[in-house]
Amino acid sequence: MQIQNGQVREGLAQIEQGMADYSAAGTEATRSYFPPLLAEAYSEAGQAEEGLVVINEALATVHKSGMRIFEAELYRIKGNLLLAFPSENHGEAEISFRKAIDVARGQKAKSLELRVTMSLSRFLQHQGKAEEARGILAEIYGWFTE
Repeated sequence: MQIQNGQVREGLAQIEQGMADYSAAGTEATRSYFPPLLAEAYSEAGQAEEGLVVINEALATVHKSGMRIFEAELYRIKGNLLLAFPSENHGEAEISFRKAIDVARGQKAKSLELRVTMSLSRFLQHQGKAEEARGILAEIYGWFTE
C-alpha cells in the first residue's frame, strides 16, 4: 500500500477514488469494503479524526442498510482510532472492542473474533489489567487445536 511506503496523500487518494468509482458504477454491495481500508489508512497516516469520521459514517450505513459483513472490523478499527486520543476516550475504545467481539461471535467469525480479542487484550495490558487480558486470550486460544 502506498501509505505504508510513505506516500500518504497518494494512498488516501487512491482509496477515495476507488470508493467514488464503485459508487459511480452502482456497485454499492461491494462498496462496504472500502471504509475500513480508508479508516486504517488515515490511522497509519496519523489522521485519527478523519478515520473516525469514516468509521462513524460506515457504521451508520451498516445500521441503516443491514449489510453487516464488515461491522466487527469497523468497531475494531474504531477502538484503535480512539486510542490515539487522550485517555478519556479509552473507555469508549474498550466498548468498541467488546462490541466488535459480540458482532464477530454473532456471525461465528472466529478469525475476526481472534483479531479483535488481540486488540482488546493489548488495550487491557496497557491499562494494567494483564490478568483480564490473559483470561480473554486463553478462552479464544482454546478453540485452536493446530
